[in-house]
Amino acid sequence: APEGRKRVGCNPSCMMVSVWIRSFVRVSATFGIKVYQGKFSKNTAKHTPKRHVYVAFSPQVVKFLCRVPLICPNFAIFVSTMQPLAERMRPRTLEDYIGQQHLVGPNGVLRRMITSGRISSFILWGPPGVGKTTLATIIASTLDVPFFTLSAVTSGVKDVRDVIEKAKGTNFFNTARPILFIDEIHRFSKSQQDSLLGAVEQGVFTLIGATTENPSFEVIRPLLSRCQVYTLNSLTKDDLLSLCRRVMEKDTVLRKQSIELKQTDALLRYSGGDARKLLNILELLSESVQEGETLEVTDTLVAERLQQNPLAYDKDGEMHYDIISAFIKSIRGSDPDAAIYWLARMIEGGEDPAFIARRLVISASEDIGLANPNALLLANAAFDAVQKIGWPEGRIPLAEATVYLATSPKSNSAYNAINAALQNVRHTGNLPVPLHLRNAPTQLMSELGYSDGYKYPHDYPGHYVKQQYMPDELRATAFFTPAETDKVQKR
Repeated sequence: APEGRKRVGCNPSCMMVSVWIRSFVRVSATFGIKVYQGKFSKNTAKHTPKRHVYVAFSPQVVKFLCRVPLICPNFAIFVSTMQPLAERMRPRTLEDYIGQQHLVGPNGVLRRMITSGRISSFILWGPPGVGKTTLATIIASTLDVPFFTLSAVTSGVKDVRDVIEKAKGTNFFNTARPILFIDEIHRFSKSQQDSLLGAVEQGVFTLIGATTENPSFEVIRPLLSRCQVYTLNSLTKDDLLSLCRRVMEKDTVLRKQSIELKQTDALLRYSGGDARKLLNILELLSESVQEGETLEVTDTLVAERLQQNPLAYDKDGEMHYDIISAFIKSIRGSDPDAAIYWLARMIEGGEDPAFIARRLVISASEDIGLANPNALLLANAAFDAVQKIGWPEGRIPLAEATVYLATSPKSNSAYNAINAALQNVRHTGNLPVPLHLRNAPTQLMSELGYSDGYKYPHDYPGHYVKQQYMPDELRATAFFTPAETDKVQKR
C-alpha cells in the first residue's frame, strides 16, 4: 500500500480487528474508514486518502461477520450504544415519526401515497432536524423498493449516471420503481440537476430531494416541474416534549438513567424546533452526570452546559431575506418594537452591519421620503458611524436610526413618482426635448430656435412661472402626487 496507508488483511489474527473496524464504520463515517469486499487493487491504493484504513473482506470473512450477532448476542446492543442518540432514535416507521402531520397524518398526502403504493417524485423543503432524510428512508422501507442515496455535497454527474444505470437494472416488468434520495439537492449545479431530468421523466426512479433552501431559487425549473414540493415545518414544543418522553422510555442508554424534566423552556429554546439538536442536548446532559446520579433538567443546567445558543441565521439563505423583509416592513408599518427585534435578530445572527445600514438608507427614501426628509440624513449618518466605529458599538446608531424611521411620518410619493416615470419612458421611448428648454451655446442653435421663449423663473414673483416642461406628447401627464404627510406640495 502507498506510504501513509495500511491494509488489514483477512488472516485469522486480523479477523477480530476487521469485525471491530466494521462496527465502527456502521457507527459513524467520521472515523475515515471505508469497508469494501474484494481485492485491494492498485487503483484503489492510488485513490486512497492518507491515514485511511481500507479493509479487504473476502466472502468467507463477510459470511463470518454476518454470524457475529449469533456468536455474541450482546454485540448488536454494544454497537447500537456507540451510535449518537439522534441515530439510535431515528424513527423506522410512520407510527414513530413525530411532527409533519399535514403530510403524514391520517389525511396527509404522503401517507396516502404510501398506502396506495404509488409514489411520485417530490422535494422535501424544511429547516434542519425536522425529519426529511428519515421520512425518505421510511417511505423506501415501507414500500420495500431499492433505495439509492446521493449527497449533493460529495456527488457529481458521474455518480448520478452510475445510479441511473443501477436503477435501470432493477426495473423488471411490474416491480416498483427504485427511489433515489438526494440530500442537500440545492447544492447540485445546473448541469448536475440537468442529468436527472431524463431519468425522472422516463420513470427510471422516483426522485426524493431534501433541501433547506427555497427550491424556487435553488432548483432548476424543468426539475421543479417534474417534482411536487412539500414543506416541512419546525417541530412544535409539543412535538419536542413528546420526543423527550419517547427517548427516556425507549432509548437503550437513557432509559437506564434517572432523568427528570423539571424545566424545559431553555431545552426547547436551544433546540429551536430541531429534533437532532434536542437529542444532542439531551445526550450532552446525560453524559455530564455520574453513573447512578439523577439528571434533573433545568433551565440553569442547560444554559451552563451549552454556554450560548447560536441563532439559526444563514447570511446567504432564505432566512436572510425573510428577516430583512420583516425588518423593513416593521419600519414601514411604524412599529419600532418589531423593527428593533428584527434588528437584534440580524445582529445576533452575524449579519453584515453595512447591509443593515444600506437597507435603512433605502427605507428612509422609499418609506419615509418627503414626509420627513431628515430621515435620509439620519440614515446616512448612521451608515457613516457604523463604518467608523464598527462592532459592537455600531449597534447603537443602527438602533437609533431604526427607531427614528419607524416613528417618522410615512410617504412613498417620490418612490411612486419615479416608478411611474420609468414605466412611461419605457413605453414612449425617446421623446424630443421642447425647443424652449434646449440650451443654445452657439449662434446656429439660436437661429434654429433653441431656448427661444424660455422663461427664467427667478425673474418672476415667488420665483415661479407656469410654462411647459414636458415633451409635447406628455403635456398633461403627472407623475408626482403629493401625500398628505409630505413636507412639500405641488404648485
